[in-house]
Amino acid sequence: MLNRLLMVKAWLLLIVLAKALSINSPAYAQIIQTNPQQPQSFQERMRQQQEQQTQRTQEQFNETLLRQQFQQPQLQQQLRLQQQQFTQQQQELIRQQQLRLQQEQFRQQSQNFTRQQQLRIQQQQLRQNQQIRQQQQFRLQEQIRQQQLRQQNNNL
Repeated sequence: MLNRLLMVKAWLLLIVLAKALSINSPAYAQIIQTNPQQPQSFQERMRQQQEQQTQRTQEQFNETLLRQQFQQPQLQQQLRLQQQQFTQQQQELIRQQQLRLQQEQFRQQSQNFTRQQQLRIQQQQLRQNQQIRQQQQFRLQEQIRQQQLRQQNNNL
């Protein structure tokens, strides 16, 4: 963008300088001043108009150049600000992505913990159930043994 702007400035300067040099050249002056005795002759008026036009063109060019030189730091500052904003937005996006990743990791850890807790509870319940069954089985065996002993005693 800046290179293109510089190229346009250089072409404008070249055109204005070429025009100014051709108008101010001695050959051009000789062509215009073919009859110097007549004040305010047609050639003199044309020369004055050409000079005025050249002066206006030069002034416009200088104004444009000054305006562009004045605007260039502003444009560079705008570009820097836009780059900073873009960098900040990028950093914010990265921060949000990292936050989402952390939240997802936390969610997965929480699910894993919950699953582990559920597994522990199930294992504990299984152990308790096994203990209860063993106790019941032991009581039943004991009852059967006691009953067999009674029968044996009765049979005697």
